[in-house]
Amino acid sequence: MKVKRRTVWLLTLLSLAAVISVYYVFEPNRSVDLTTIFTDDTLQETTLTGVTEEEITTTTSESYLFDEMRMEVSNERDQLRTQLTEKIASDDYTAEEKSAAYNEMNALIAQESSESMLEMLIESIGYSDALVRINEEKVAVSVLTEELSSAQANEIIYIVKSEIEDAQVTVNPESNYY
Repeated sequence: MKVKRRTVWLLTLLSLAAVISVYYVFEPNRSVDLTTIFTDDTLQETTLTGVTEEEITTTTSESYLFDEMRMEVSNERDQLRTQLTEKIASDDYTAEEKSAAYNEMNALIAQESSESMLEMLIESIGYSDALVRINEEKVAVSVLTEELSSAQANEIIYIVKSEIEDAQVTVNPESNYY
């Protein structure tokens, strides 16, 4: 009897879903009201159980300057990604050109993930917001702070160089007032 690969994946997925659902149904000490997920209530009207007021923190950016810069870069990259996707899907290009476009798209995705990861790492050492831009082997880091000591700049440079070894790193402090 020959079983299709799609059938095996479907059965695996269904069995995994069944195991997870049984686990959550019989999990002890569960005080979650699952009906709140499907209501039209706003977040303010919904109560959180098991969370104290000290544990609730907001994750908003203090600087709209970085948000605007991120949006501009995101729009440019979306346009480039669209062009590359059209190039890959088109019959007008050779296999080598399509392969180059595919490699360029993968490099763009890797660059975006590296920038995001570095921003999170820099924010984890105490800065409220950070903006990282990678351009070939040059990395520009802007952090939201009033003043930046050389020790703090060296710490940021160390974090960046631990992820991207041969990078030329510049660190710029940005004020919250723009």
